[in-house]
Amino acid sequence: MSSVSIDCVLFDLDGTLVDSAQDLLAATNQVLARMGREPLGLEAFRPIVSKGARAMLALAFPDLNADERERMVPELLEHYAAAIAGHSVAFDGIESLLQRIERAGLRWGIVTNKPEALARSVVHAMGWSDRCAVLIGGDTLVAKKPDPSQLLHACELLKTTPERCVYVGDDERDVQAARAAGMASIIALWGYREAHDDPARWGGDRSIATPLELCFGLADGFGRDKY
Repeated sequence: MSSVSIDCVLFDLDGTLVDSAQDLLAATNQVLARMGREPLGLEAFRPIVSKGARAMLALAFPDLNADERERMVPELLEHYAAAIAGHSVAFDGIESLLQRIERAGLRWGIVTNKPEALARSVVHAMGWSDRCAVLIGGDTLVAKKPDPSQLLHACELLKTTPERCVYVGDDERDVQAARAAGMASIIALWGYREAHDDPARWGGDRSIATPLELCFGLADGFGRDKY
């Protein structure tokens, strides 16, 4: 990892800061119901949440081709937006972590592939709107993760450099984007993963099992030690 002290922690949203699986499942099941199909269960659905709406629809409609499922994306997102964050909660330890970041005088922000308007609604529901220093969504720019442009744009808005940030996420695309941006990456092991996913092979700079592990081992206040 970089030898430069960090001044900002950037996070993925779903599967990293927020457990949104139940709300996204409800929206997916509404699409299934309209098509006269049986609902999905949370156990099967949860591992693919970080892969996005298209992965959710691929699980729900494996018999349809990609173009047919693509036409369902707006409907899925409309159902989700109508009842966003009804059951979504911050993962255990996240609020304490954010408070420690803030007490250390550092900033934190969000870079997600979720559409920006939906991401802002979730952040508002969590009570974080006035605390989040930057939010970049999947449609904020033309490209999204694993492309590094979202992370680089966040740095521009924060008037900092990738070397002075770390990115925390639960998906391999998060590690790929951080590496391409020249930013240290932290793998959130509490997030959403399929059985075949192996975070040890993703090449992240560090893996953590709980949010507060991000603070452990930093000797001079969060972020003031050298990564």
